[in-house]
Amino acid sequence: MKRLVLAWVAAALAATGAAVAALGLVSGALTGTSGPVLTQDEARAALATLPRPISASAAPATTPPPTPQPGTPEGEFVRTPGGTVIASCAGGLVTLRSWSPAQGYSVDGVEPGPGREAEVEFEADEGEDVELKLGCSGDRPVRLPPG
Repeated sequence: MKRLVLAWVAAALAATGAAVAALGLVSGALTGTSGPVLTQDEARAALATLPRPISASAAPATTPPPTPQPGTPEGEFVRTPGGTVIASCAGGLVTLRSWSPAQGYSVDGVEPGPGREAEVEFEADEGEDVELKLGCSGDRPVRLPPG
């Protein structure tokens, strides 16, 4: 019995070693060679050297406030430079159904409702934060002035 257990352990170790070796050979072909890991500052510096997209450089310095656009059965899209929100209105109360920060932003705070007002703040890694406050006009979400 003891020999059977030892044989099983030896076979398991050999199979594991062969699998690890095979994965090591295949992973280089699948993922390419691994390079050094960059710090956050090094990554920002490297990204800063890339050319900016035409749409970003051609955008006016001041953009009009976003207007809700028809979205999904769950609500309407409201897009801002800081991110996108899906909101809906029912009975004069607004509810944020979902919110997603744009690249370079994170969500700093959310008051999703339902209520007379709902808001989300998108915090910028660099630059200005974007505060989005919504209310209802009839059965449609509308942007309210921040504050």
